[in-house]
Amino acid sequence: MNTLSYKTVSANKNTIDKQWVLVDAENQTVGRFASEIAKILRGKTKPSFTPHVDCGDNVIIINAEKVRFTGNKLTEKEYVRHTGYPGGQRTSTPEKLIQTDPTLILEYAIHRMLPKTKLGNKLKRNLFIYTGTEHPHQAQQPKKINLSN
Repeated sequence: MNTLSYKTVSANKNTIDKQWVLVDAENQTVGRFASEIAKILRGKTKPSFTPHVDCGDNVIIINAEKVRFTGNKLTEKEYVRHTGYPGGQRTSTPEKLIQTDPTLILEYAIHRMLPKTKLGNKLKRNLFIYTGTEHPHQAQQPKKINLSN
């Protein structure tokens, strides 16, 4: 193959096209939904994907409290965290998290599917999760997309 006939294009922060995307989480299965959102945040759905650049879109998720779990995960799944103090391990179930802060369920699921690097920390800032249908990002004119199971 003639290597002079094509050129590999590497995206950078000046050449990427970031857009705003609105996604409804109502009746979506948590893990499947989170993996699709992680792909959009990372930019893997674009033909100009470059692994070391933030080329993903900004994602707004509404109706975060209406996600669903399959099987007995609502009561048996455990989220473990540590306070940093001796004996500070704390556990919580999705059932408890829905009552206190329903956005944390999707936040945990999506953030744990992103890279654990500086790039991953930048990508986390492109995610906005809200309960209900209202969000403060109308000025960005987000494009509504449908992610059905």
